[in-house]
Formats: sequence, structure tokens, C-alpha cells
Amino acid sequence: MTDDVRLRLKTEAETAAWLPVAMAAYEQARQRAGENAEQAAVGRRASEDQYFPDGRLIDGHLLFTVEADGEDAGWLWIGPMSEPANWYIWDVAIHETHRRRGLGSRVMQLAEEVAREQGAVNLRLNVFGYNTPAIRLYESLGYETAAIHMQKVL
Repeated sequence: MTDDVRLRLKTEAETAAWLPVAMAAYEQARQRAGENAEQAAVGRRASEDQYFPDGRLIDGHLLFTVEADGEDAGWLWIGPMSEPANWYIWDVAIHETHRRRGLGSRVMQLAEEVAREQGAVNLRLNVFGYNTPAIRLYESLGYETAAIHMQKVL
């Protein structure tokens, strides 16, 4: 386990560099979850338009670089839902080179601290069904399934 794990707000320049990388990963995840390329691209554009108009994150949301022992180890995007007491983890990722060191668990704990500091009473997230390691992590941290979206390819 890495002892020194911190969240550092991304600068505008860092956000601009991060956005295409994160949105490409989001688009690929949507496809892996069953959407075709066009559907995934539409979902990506909708997310960018809603949350990053003009390439800048909307007010009230927070985008962090996850730093582990001073190195860039991933990111966390967190912010309110439609009601300010309900917060959401919009995106979280640990770089492949930093996985299996307890960072995911620590980042989730830090996310809870940030949400509480902002007045949140609950924290929600979405995880694609194929991502069983993340599902296990979230369950181990006390997250419960709120809904299940199912599909069958015909």
C-alpha cells in the first residue's frame, strides 16, 4: 500500500490535456458495455457538452489528479447531482502502473471526505457490469447496488 496518496485539483491546462484521454476511455467503456460506436460517440459528446462546455469543467464539480508518492497515479472527477446533497463520482481511474497497491480504495475514501466537506449526505457512482474488479472494490467499501441495467444481444 502506498502511504502518501493525495488529491490535487487539476489546472485548466491539465484538464484540457485530460479531457480527450478520459472521454476516449469513456467512449470505449460504453462500447464494451454493449453500445455500438455511434451510440458511444453520442454519449461521449453529450457528456462533454453537459459537463465541459468550452472544454472547462462546470462550476461545483471537482477534477483531481491522484498523486501517490508524488507521482501522477490517476484521476478523480466528483461533483453534485441535481440535488446538492447527492454527490456522484463521475469518473475515477488509477493508471495501470499504479494498480494493485490499494490506491483505488484510498481514493474512494478521499472522495467520501471531499463529498462530506461539500455537504453531501450520499455518494453514488456508475460501474459497467463487465468491470468486476471495480464492483468488488465498491462493495468492499460499503456501496450497494441501487439499480441494474440489463441487456441481451439479439
